[in-house]
Amino acid sequence: MKKRSLSSTLIIIVVIVYLLIPLFATAIYSLFAKWTDLLPENFTVQNYVELLTEKDFMMSLGRTIIICIIPIFLTVLLVLLALFAVTIYFPKLEKYVQLICMIPYTIQGVILSVSIISLYAASPGVLGNRLVMLTGAYCIIILPYIYQGIRNSMHAVNMPMLLEAAEMLGASKLYAFFRVIVPNIISGITVSSLLAVGIIFGDYVLIRNIAGTSFKNVQIYLFLTMKSSSTKASAVFVIIMITTFLITLLVLYLKSRETKHRNQKVKG
Repeated sequence: MKKRSLSSTLIIIVVIVYLLIPLFATAIYSLFAKWTDLLPENFTVQNYVELLTEKDFMMSLGRTIIICIIPIFLTVLLVLLALFAVTIYFPKLEKYVQLICMIPYTIQGVILSVSIISLYAASPGVLGNRLVMLTGAYCIIILPYIYQGIRNSMHAVNMPMLLEAAEMLGASKLYAFFRVIVPNIISGITVSSLLAVGIIFGDYVLIRNIAGTSFKNVQIYLFLTMKSSSTKASAVFVIIMITTFLITLLVLYLKSRETKHRNQKVKG
């Protein structure tokens, strides 16, 4: 048993190292002013100093984080309400809801962006706003990932039985859903949201076609930087990866803290 555990650990370590090789190579490349020969030249951290003190880059990073939070929040809320209604009141419609939520898997970013612009660009109302269109496009792109994660978590906790138990104690269905079910599926929501963060952080097509340069995110900044300096562009990529890593750590920390607090309340 110990040999099997040791071999499994070694395999996991090898896989992690293999997956991190591109990131390490990019980080090393970004620490030199020039690398056109076998060995790099002029070790420097100037690229990182410039980026972290450059207002344009920090603003683009902030825009990316904001445009991540809003679509994820809206999509999670809508999926929770939809699954609540379908599971409790219309269980026969669940397969159709699942089919609709899986459709974005087949939609390419170019097709989606062109379709949205063609349909809403001339609209005089709020739907004609480019940021509103971009938010809606991101909601569509991340919908399958959010839906699948939340749906699997709901099936794992046996939602109908928990709601029945809560109703016997005098709680309404909707109140019990948000006070009992949602805390029990927070792991699925967290994993789905983090996956959505990675998708939005890596997007270039949608924001380029819909918002253009009027809403420059880090991917737009990265594309423009690649035209002038490859080493600086590598530094941008490293900062993007570190940012997503920090967001992941923050979310997981808050989740573990909330779980610990809830367990203490239960024991108390």
